Amino acid sequence: MKHLITAFAYDKRGRLLSIGRNNYVKSHPTQARLAAKVGQPQKIYLHAEIDALLKARQKVHLLVVVRVKKDGTYGNARPCAICREAIRFFGVTHVEHS
Repeated sequence: MKHLITAFAYDKRGRLLSIGRNNYVKSHPTQARLAAKVGQPQKIYLHAEIDALLKARQKVHLLVVVRVKKDGTYGNARPCAICREAIRFFGVTHVEHS
């Protein structure tokens, strides 16, 4: 495993709706569509942000994204172009990342 990225989706009242994790073997049609839309069709494996947004099943107000490196330290978890498109597509209001 390269690193662990975890995304936490919250509603407007601060209630945790879902937790998503990156996956290096699993894909989803939404992941593939968004990857193709931003010109990266080869990036079909599920990103934590998209996993959390799909699992939430309702409007996400806040998405918190955290990256933990192999050595256990935190790394930059700024959403990639695919995840930024997903954030726009799902109408997320706020995003925080490590």
